Amino acid sequence: MKQYIAQSFRWLLLAPALIPLIYIDGLLYPFVAPKTLLFRALGIIVLAAFCYLAFSGREFYWSRLRQRLAWIPAALLAVAYAASLLGNDFYHSFWSVYDRGDGLLTLTTAVVFFYLTLLSVDRQFLPRLFKAVAWVATAVSAYVILQWLADVSGINFALIEEARGRVGGTLGNAAFLAGYLGMAVWGTLLIASESRGFWKKAYYSGAALQFIAIVLAATRGTLLALLAVGFLSLLYLAWKGEGRMKAGSRVGLAGLLVFSGLFFSFRAQLASFSFEPVRRVASISLADATVSSRLFIWQHVFAEALKSPLTGYGAEQIEMIFDRVYDPGAILEQWFDRTHNAFLDYFVQFGISGTILYASLIAALGYVGIRLFHRKERYGVYLLLLAGTYAIQNFFVFDTAMTLWLLLATLSAALAYASAQDGLHKEAPSALRLRTPQILSYGIATVILILLYPVAIQPLRANILLADGYTYHVTDVTRAISSFQKGLSLHTYADIEYGYQAYSMYTDHQQTMLAGQERVDAYRYALETLTANFERYPYDARTATYLAHVLDSAPDGVPVDEAFLRSVLARAVELSPKRAQANYILANIALKKGDQATQAAERNQYYREAIGMLEEYARRVPNLAEPRFILASLYMVLGDSASAKHWADEGLPFYRGGTNVARKALRYYIAVEDWQNVRRFLADIVADNPTDYPSLYDLAKAELLTGNRARALQMVQELRLKSPGLVETDPVFLQSLGS
Repeated sequence: MKQYIAQSFRWLLLAPALIPLIYIDGLLYPFVAPKTLLFRALGIIVLAAFCYLAFSGREFYWSRLRQRLAWIPAALLAVAYAASLLGNDFYHSFWSVYDRGDGLLTLTTAVVFFYLTLLSVDRQFLPRLFKAVAWVATAVSAYVILQWLADVSGINFALIEEARGRVGGTLGNAAFLAGYLGMAVWGTLLIASESRGFWKKAYYSGAALQFIAIVLAATRGTLLALLAVGFLSLLYLAWKGEGRMKAGSRVGLAGLLVFSGLFFSFRAQLASFSFEPVRRVASISLADATVSSRLFIWQHVFAEALKSPLTGYGAEQIEMIFDRVYDPGAILEQWFDRTHNAFLDYFVQFGISGTILYASLIAALGYVGIRLFHRKERYGVYLLLLAGTYAIQNFFVFDTAMTLWLLLATLSAALAYASAQDGLHKEAPSALRLRTPQILSYGIATVILILLYPVAIQPLRANILLADGYTYHVTDVTRAISSFQKGLSLHTYADIEYGYQAYSMYTDHQQTMLAGQERVDAYRYALETLTANFERYPYDARTATYLAHVLDSAPDGVPVDEAFLRSVLARAVELSPKRAQANYILANIALKKGDQATQAAERNQYYREAIGMLEEYARRVPNLAEPRFILASLYMVLGDSASAKHWADEGLPFYRGGTNVARKALRYYIAVEDWQNVRRFLADIVADNPTDYPSLYDLAKAELLTGNRARALQMVQELRLKSPGLVETDPVFLQSLGS
């Protein structure tokens, strides 16, 4: 048994290299959750094997722990745990959630792999690691290319998942994919440089596939990182290189500069190019919505993080900080649990110490690369390039379990390689041995393996049950709720995800697609799940907002506790003051009462109450159009046209598009018969949804009212083909049009 485990142990250390290929249908987040669960499970298995071997008397390279660089991961882990214990919610910090799967547990697993690798492997492990990464990354890249071809051609390839937006390959997310491949490509090039004949061509072909996949992923952070690292490399070789390499580098540098000049000269034209990678890179500017959103997050989250610069807020608490500063007038996305800057993520979570230690990890790999480079070791250059790419791209994206593991695995293997070099290839395992009874080594390993049950098996079961319930949440509500309740009874960290999904299922589908008792049952399940999470996670603005929306969407005849609803809304607004949804629901309580009032005075009183709330919210978000258009419509209902005009005029300059905002603006402009603006907003609605034929018909009427009879007639003829019978619903308009 001991010999078998010893032979398997080093291969188990390489097993995470295969994880990027793993994805499983039938799970929630099928590309991310299986990878996280498998990574954590492998960490437990490897730790159990190590403890068995150590307590059975096997020798390890204990002397390597004397290197100061080897202390950095342990120090980072200690700081992370301390910050999380002092932070907001250690339970959430430890387990994280399904959709990313980070947290202390994943960080701990990565650090465990680092130390077990450092203590166990010889100098041959580094090339083995890069060979494994090269083959896996090449397979992932081939998958990406097929996924892209399927997307542009409409051909469905077997075993290739449909791309939803930018291609994400087997990692499910374009940023995750590019971040991983941006590191893997250097390992592949290293192995290619050491290979001969057919294998040399095979590895270089693999590196080419990986670069193509990076381009197709259109992740600007990785593309900029590779461009910067490539430019600096050419600059160094053009200055310090020799012979043909020096001349070639100068030619390459000149070509890169010419290419960059042409790119920036034609950037405006390229920004509208149909090829997504070119378009995304060319559209980089401070005016770009994505870029401005990132800058907003960096500025405001950093300012909030400065309130706790020493200890941070604990792992997985970035969303809480983001909710405080969220401003719908300045950012597109609703919810964020990362800042798209790994260094800032570490600062928010673990304070300045955590940030310095994280940066030190990257610097340590670069330092080992420089040491090997000075010894004329080929590995040194590629380690330095890998560290540089990782550092630059992580300034624009977020880290993942796979990229963090690859960084730590490369660092530990590089330290082992350098240690062997320092020992002139004669480094031997330490003579330190732990001699214990065989039953004790088996017992310790067994106790560690038991951790698989709460860490991997139970969360996997909860995920499967959640996915099963989601499949039937409309077609078989009873079965769905039964699956959900079984999943929640496992008492895993999936509870918060169950709440989010309950909200999404109810408000997106069940509320409109179900009726009678089925809708009531769906509502009650969503209410109970979110209420439990509301009590369990009092800092989560998302849960509070979702719970309020579900309460506000109760089926007819189901009583709602208004006092409880108001308390939920109060917390939601407190946690995220500028978020629109909670503020609108709060105002909607008064509006519903106004609509039900039988006396005009009573109705006006409730409307005034709602208006007061909305005006307060509008002052909190001075650059947001939507609440101003809502106020304009409400004032029109009250007959106060002057106030209505004031709010509409104030909102118009801040209008940036969006169907929901356009529909709210329409109510006011139709009421005041401002047909030019009616035409403008209807045109935006139709542009967002070309199959919205009723809105297209309204746009035809607006065209006629603004004097464009020919365009109106053209639209009517188009509608007769696309939606027969629709135009005949308004014979007065057809008569006016003369059609």
